[in-house]
Amino acid sequence: MRRRRKRKSRGILIFSSIIALTAAGIGYKTIPGLAEAAGKLGEVKVGFESDPKNYTGEMDFNFQSINGEDEILSSGYGWQEEQDVMKKNESSGESGPKPYPSKWDTGEGTVYKNTFERYSGEKYIGLDDGGQVRNETDISNGVLLEESKEMPEFKIELNDEPQVLIMHTHTTESFEPFEREYFDSGFNYRTTDSSKNVVMIGDKITEQLENAGIGVIHDSTIHDYPSYNGSYERSAETVKNILKEYPSIKVVLDIHRDAIGTNDSIMQPVVEINGKDAAPVMIISGCDDGTMDMPDYMKNFRFASLLQQQMSSDYNGFTRPILFDYRKYNQDLTTGSLLIEVGTHGNTLEQVQYSGELLGKSLAKALLKLS
Repeated sequence: MRRRRKRKSRGILIFSSIIALTAAGIGYKTIPGLAEAAGKLGEVKVGFESDPKNYTGEMDFNFQSINGEDEILSSGYGWQEEQDVMKKNESSGESGPKPYPSKWDTGEGTVYKNTFERYSGEKYIGLDDGGQVRNETDISNGVLLEESKEMPEFKIELNDEPQVLIMHTHTTESFEPFEREYFDSGFNYRTTDSSKNVVMIGDKITEQLENAGIGVIHDSTIHDYPSYNGSYERSAETVKNILKEYPSIKVVLDIHRDAIGTNDSIMQPVVEINGKDAAPVMIISGCDDGTMDMPDYMKNFRFASLLQQQMSSDYNGFTRPILFDYRKYNQDLTTGSLLIEVGTHGNTLEQVQYSGELLGKSLAKALLKLS
């Protein structure tokens, strides 16, 4: 325990030094000793709304985004270790249900509660009515900003026909059971229990759309178990079959959860809304680099921008920047197709259910503008 605390203290000291240097307008990489120490711990580029001193929450400096990028914002892929576990399960012949644990071990892996701030930098675009876009493409920020002002082309009809499909490519993605300081490293954050995985978030979103009189189908087909590989191919077939049966559907939302952490520490990002902790939400809107057969990607982006601004104006701090990147994620199937990450594996069941409720309310408001 002492060894872990010593490492944590050193990380916080380095992190504090970087904040102080940033506030003074000095790049920390110009300080050889500090740059070397930061490199050993895993470099992190932290974004602040205005003043670095506004940073809130305790953070272990070992945090890295999933693919070794230089930012706390992850890339929406999920935890690499989870894929390794899934492969082991496949090879071992396990094919039955994956139960959610009823008992938990107390390990040394630390859960860090944190609140994201607004990000700054050349690739971040502020939208007119709130929220941001993280542009990872060669398309200029100016073009994206103009596109974000355009309304989606589809219209929502308030009748008996379904307009929205909620589904899950990685259906078994799960969460922390409750707030605690340490996590159980024996749990790989996947379960076929639909009351403990992302299906419960879809239920909350569905409830809010139905309350608003918007027809919705929530499909809970498991696409990532027992085999993780091929999840998107299987979910594409599910979506195609539902769209064939219900051609009235305009919007397809693939609800996931993110994962930010290391082998011995995970992040629990939260934002307080109406006195309760909610897990922040991140939209991923794919862009075609010419190889994906997705010519209408900008129409998806317009819808992403509408929803992002609605959520941001309804609940301050609820959204992480839209990730606009060269990804497909079956977003070629409609012009209202988005992937949405609700929280991370470090968030609790209660936090993400609350986020599903908030997301559903904002989504209903956004869609009613298109009716």
